[in-house]
Amino acid sequence: MVILIEQPDLGLQGEDKRVPFDNNDLVLDGGFPVPKSMQDARFEAPEINSFGHSFRQQTVEEFYRVNHINQTYDFVTFGNAVNFNDVVDDSDPDLDEPQIEHLLQTAEAIRKDYPNEDWLHLTGLIHDLGKVLLHPSFGGLPQWAVVGDTFPLGCAFDKSIVHHKYFEHNPDSKNSVYNTENGIYVEGCGLDNVMISWGHDDYMWLRKMDQLCLQLHCSSSDTTLFII
Repeated sequence: MVILIEQPDLGLQGEDKRVPFDNNDLVLDGGFPVPKSMQDARFEAPEINSFGHSFRQQTVEEFYRVNHINQTYDFVTFGNAVNFNDVVDDSDPDLDEPQIEHLLQTAEAIRKDYPNEDWLHLTGLIHDLGKVLLHPSFGGLPQWAVVGDTFPLGCAFDKSIVHHKYFEHNPDSKNSVYNTENGIYVEGCGLDNVMISWGHDDYMWLRKMDQLCLQLHCSSSDTTLFII
């Protein structure tokens, strides 16, 4: 089965705009941001993390540069049996292995800790299947449109978002409708009414994975969706 996904012509905004790489902008240790106080003390991340993988700082930062420039309100509202050996998540600071390895490792780790929760083993196995959007058979979307952290759109980009500096080149940051604290929203409207940047988790939710869980006799489809 092939799913054709209509895509807007975004012109790959920001592809040619280079922002100097600042190694002090975000130092990663095991995938967690290092507190500012530690950065000021000239804390340096080790060459490898606790899993034995080399840090991918420059790859991760370049991913977020392109992601933050192109994830706009208009992009998200425009519309919406894969070989995972070909998919590597550029936003992951710890893992540069194909996604099939990540899915199997996740499922096996859960099975070890929760041997009687078969629905949870399955959830670990399928939790990132939304990354099929990277595959040519499912539209071949660019990495910035599929992986990475998500954030609210239609309002100012909060400075707590990783690599916030790249939002300077996002058109929404210059749009007076979107660049105020509340933007298009009424304070207290609730997250159900907030548009969030597009990604693989959203895709999984919209593809109604609860139906798949019911077909596979999962015991808790609502919990599965929450985890995804």
